[in-house]
Amino acid sequence: MLDHYRTRLTRILFGVAVLASLMIIFMPDSGVPTAPPGTDKVVHFVLFGALAATGRIAGFRTSRLLPGLVGYAAASEILQGLLPIGRSCEVADGLVDVAGAVAGWAAVRRMRQVSGASSR
Repeated sequence: MLDHYRTRLTRILFGVAVLASLMIIFMPDSGVPTAPPGTDKVVHFVLFGALAATGRIAGFRTSRLLPGLVGYAAASEILQGLLPIGRSCEVADGLVDVAGAVAGWAAVRRMRQVSGASSR
């Protein structure tokens, strides 16, 4: 019975990460705070790392999670360039998104190896 609630909680956490990513990625340029150069890359990396980590913890299979995040990275960058939100499509941001996703996935894998938990 506790596994049911644990699964539900981990999926809620993944949902929160998805909602946060949507808010951050599609925020109009006027709402994006000014920051030192390169900060946007850090945000992209951490955001996609969180998506991958929470997705993996929630039990999504790697064969679906990572390709889904790669697709999301590409689609979000294209949409940033097309939507009237004053944002631009940057290939570098998409590559950082993918690197963040791989890092988040690998971090959970490593934690599970160290703790002896099963990994998928």
